[in-house]
Amino acid sequence: MLRQVQPKNARSKRALEKREPQAHENPKMTLFLKGTSTSDLLNHLLTDLHSLKRPLALRFTKKNPIHPFEDASSLEFFSQKNDASLLVFGSHSKKRPHALTWVRCFGGKVLDMIELLVVQDSARTLAQFKGEKCKVGVKPLLSFSGTLFESPTPNAYTLAKSMFVDFFKGGEASTVDVEGLQYMVTFAVGEEDEAAIEGGAEGRKPQIHMRVWRIITKRSGQRLPRVEVEEMGPRIDFRMGRIREADESMMKEALKKAKGTEARPKKNVETDIVGDKIGRIHLGRQDLGDLQTRKMKGLKRGRDTNVEDEEDPEADDLTMVSDEEENEVVDEGDSDDEPDPKKLRLA
Repeated sequence: MLRQVQPKNARSKRALEKREPQAHENPKMTLFLKGTSTSDLLNHLLTDLHSLKRPLALRFTKKNPIHPFEDASSLEFFSQKNDASLLVFGSHSKKRPHALTWVRCFGGKVLDMIELLVVQDSARTLAQFKGEKCKVGVKPLLSFSGTLFESPTPNAYTLAKSMFVDFFKGGEASTVDVEGLQYMVTFAVGEEDEAAIEGGAEGRKPQIHMRVWRIITKRSGQRLPRVEVEEMGPRIDFRMGRIREADESMMKEALKKAKGTEARPKKNVETDIVGDKIGRIHLGRQDLGDLQTRKMKGLKRGRDTNVEDEEDPEADDLTMVSDEEENEVVDEGDSDDEPDPKKLRLA
């Protein structure tokens, strides 16, 4: 459980109330930090990621002696001070070159983090691509391709997918304007066995390929425009590094929602696979004795059941007649008419 801080005065109480979970949370702010040693490639990539994340981003240019996986207290201090729940920390060393550490915080404490190493040979910055760039504050389309991203068991790639979605999510939008769909970010990962064969090292993890595309709409002569994509940059290939998964109790606290935000489920209303809405009606116990049935004269009873029914002299006697007797009666009725010429010839 997280430590509960008691306010000492009214001012600190108001400050703590602003940090409490709200019914509608504000968009997540991202803080970009640098370590004691960074490369030129890493500095350019941090600038490019900051430009894609604006205006929900802060970037510090001063170097900080921070080791996230050894001591994360400095990251927690920066998170609380700047109200930033996402941090991207860049560092460079001989053992871990061009490392980007993605950190996610909750309640001023580090929730989880993942380290991704940039492949220098294939990396391209935003300035190396010519053409128009996207506007500030535009939300991108996200695409994830690869079975490792959809694994039912949590792994490093499912954590990376969750981190990327939080990073590019931005604020909530009730409606979507087609004109605002200006760029798309794709993440692709290969199969683990194929990557091991290509790399020549057994058990080597596959790389994550990040590409940023600008969406262009052109006239097609029809109602719908023709859509084309053009690579805008940056282009980054990540190698998987260290990870730190979230604590189970802390993750449970982070996934809680404020009361009143969830829609109340409607009872006895379901939706099938096709999408049709099905309702269920509950009735009370019915008395079948009072059920209105079809009236039939043959089943109708007299008013006084104790008195025997008197015979009606004018009523016709109904007797059971077989099919043969019925035919004979029909033949006799026809005998008064003209004789059959076939019978006369046989006679």
